[in-house]
Amino acid sequence: AKLRKGGARKEFEGKIAVVSGAASGIGKACAKAFLDAGACVLGLDKNPAVEAAFKGANWLGVTVDLTDAAAVGAALDTCAHCFGGVDVLVLNAGILPKSAPIADIDPAAWELSLNVNLTASQRLLTASIPYLKNGVDPCVVLVGTKNAPAPGKGMACYSVPKMALTQLARIATLELAPVGIRVNTVHPDAVFDTGLWTEEVLQTRAAAYGLTVDQYKRRNLLKAEITSHDVARAVRAMAGPDFFKVTGAQLPVNGGDERTV
Repeated sequence: AKLRKGGARKEFEGKIAVVSGAASGIGKACAKAFLDAGACVLGLDKNPAVEAAFKGANWLGVTVDLTDAAAVGAALDTCAHCFGGVDVLVLNAGILPKSAPIADIDPAAWELSLNVNLTASQRLLTASIPYLKNGVDPCVVLVGTKNAPAPGKGMACYSVPKMALTQLARIATLELAPVGIRVNTVHPDAVFDTGLWTEEVLQTRAAAYGLTVDQYKRRNLLKAEITSHDVARAVRAMAGPDFFKVTGAQLPVNGGDERTV
């Protein structure tokens, strides 16, 4: 058969994706992955850098506080007016608080982590459901963490809201399947090319495991370094046709972990 003028149709051409935390790290890599595959992408982030993260008519970056339900609703309304709706939702926004044992948790750090790592995704998911119900092959992909199934000491401030996010995904799977919306989760670990991992955090976490920083970076079974683009490819795959009959899945993207195999 003859290809249409301009080449083969891209996998996500005609699709609209919304990505939270899109100004940097895994979120920015996810936005690029969908843009490269032909999608229109709304990128959301509290960092104004999101607005100029990419160029082109298929990109719309909006500065927004994702814990503000009204602001999130307005951003999605803008997306619907500009692109026509929402087909794919990637819940990625998150922060990595300073490591601390439970006895020493700063209440302000705990509240901030709950707000960003859990509440922000809940607000965006809730606001997106009416749009997804009218989407084409609609799906939600949550970016979790290896710390959900296998937490580490000193990481309660991070692991607890991320585990709750995983539970939110499981419940969303049950509630949204009847309307044809798939919900899946990826669990990355040790993705060091993101703003979450400062040198201080790296040294602290490596020391907690009795490892050097280099050993800590490659402590997975494959001894592989995981990048934000590795995670983004997994996210895009879960939104694509190979996963059209998959919902409720939790996919590790971590090079293999002996605690979760």
